[in-house]
Amino acid sequence: MDDRTPAIRVHGLRKSYKEVEVLKGVDFEVARGSIFALLGSNGAGKTTTVRILATLLKADDGTAVVNGFDVAAEAQRVRESISLTGQFAAVDEILTGRENIIMIARLRRVDEPGKIADDLLDRFGLTEAAGRRVGTYSGGMRRRLDIAMSLIGDPPIIFLDEPTTGLDPEARIEVWKVIEKLADGGTTVLLTTQYLDEAEKLADRIAILHRGRIIVDGTLAELRKLLPPAKVEYVERQPTLEEIFLAIVGEKGQS
Repeated sequence: MDDRTPAIRVHGLRKSYKEVEVLKGVDFEVARGSIFALLGSNGAGKTTTVRILATLLKADDGTAVVNGFDVAAEAQRVRESISLTGQFAAVDEILTGRENIIMIARLRRVDEPGKIADDLLDRFGLTEAAGRRVGTYSGGMRRRLDIAMSLIGDPPIIFLDEPTTGLDPEARIEVWKVIEKLADGGTTVLLTTQYLDEAEKLADRIAILHRGRIIVDGTLAELRKLLPPAKVEYVERQPTLEEIFLAIVGEKGQS
């Protein structure tokens, strides 16, 4: 597939739960091998969007194409192209780290599950802890193991739905390094987060989802142009992503 073709293309996506309209016509594209951050407050519709893209939920209207496959018409092909990691690590605490990976590798019927486990443990800095029960792992280690397990089969696209929720600052930095390595290796990452510093640190492109709509979509440099730089003691200071987010969401909330 042409590298210039977007890994993900979303157009006019709508979803309602009874009388509540969660997505009101969402549009965005994600370039291959990039980190795309879908930024928004709780209830903005981030997880709903990811669930539709991962074929776990059907949209009421609009189209979504993932790795060249329509999520509604070619759901199985989409599932073969992606991996999804949610807000809480889906690991078995009784098993060791290595046993967790081997179990998933066998379920996915990949060859040489032991070799795959050893390679992933090494890649994510978990070799020394491979023989320990996951119940003894720190939050950051569990999240790294969870992401490692999601990469079995080398999916070209990975969805990370608020992957650092509940982690302490040190563990968050551990996960950030893992995400950066994924993109460096050519994996396309769609990251949902409510942490502004996370999007600012990781994303090649940022979309702000507010009240069911994308209200801004661009690089951090492009978003910074939306607000004038502050001048303090004759030194120009660029606005932070937090300042941009609050200014834009505040304006939309008043309209």
